[in-house]
Amino acid sequence: MKSYTIAKTSGAPGWDAIEPLRADCVLWEPDCGVRMEQKLCYDDTALYVFQRAWESDIRAECSAPLSPVHEDSCMEFFFSLMDDGRYVNFEINPNACMELGFGPNRRERVRLCHKSERETFRPVCTRTPDGWTAEYRIPLSFLRILYPEFSLRSGVSFRANCYKCGDKTVHPHFLAWNAVETAAPDFHRPEFFGKMILA
Repeated sequence: MKSYTIAKTSGAPGWDAIEPLRADCVLWEPDCGVRMEQKLCYDDTALYVFQRAWESDIRAECSAPLSPVHEDSCMEFFFSLMDDGRYVNFEINPNACMELGFGPNRRERVRLCHKSERETFRPVCTRTPDGWTAEYRIPLSFLRILYPEFSLRSGVSFRANCYKCGDKTVHPHFLAWNAVETAAPDFHRPEFFGKMILA
């Protein structure tokens, strides 16, 4: 199980100074050259996420709430803040279209549609010469709706995984930070999450 230490910040995140984690486990399909990394930091009010994909054939069809963004070029952050089996999934495509869910597994999770999604998470996606990036924030106020006892403070740890996929892209692919040991594609497996620690 891999681990990652999340840096504390004040003011706007200085992403250039933050170490990335790499979704370098290629799963279920042959390696097609797609790559992904993710950076995280936090302050007293929110967890901040920056993701980058190196991908030549980008698919970005979804734009409506609750769209299946995993069929597009997609980057994902799944995390479980308490040891109760439930996790949150954040999925985003190059249109900054997000899909959120919460629950113990794929079948029993509840898909979340936040009425103020843009204002709350502030998603921004940017095309680059060799792919695209995604950046958003996850406020503590939102996290406490799901996990009332959670706090953003040094020493707190939780389980998580990061993924890159594109089910209907020209080159379907599945990448993970921590390997998912299943026969068929399934990112909704918290038993394979790694560990994250707030610095």
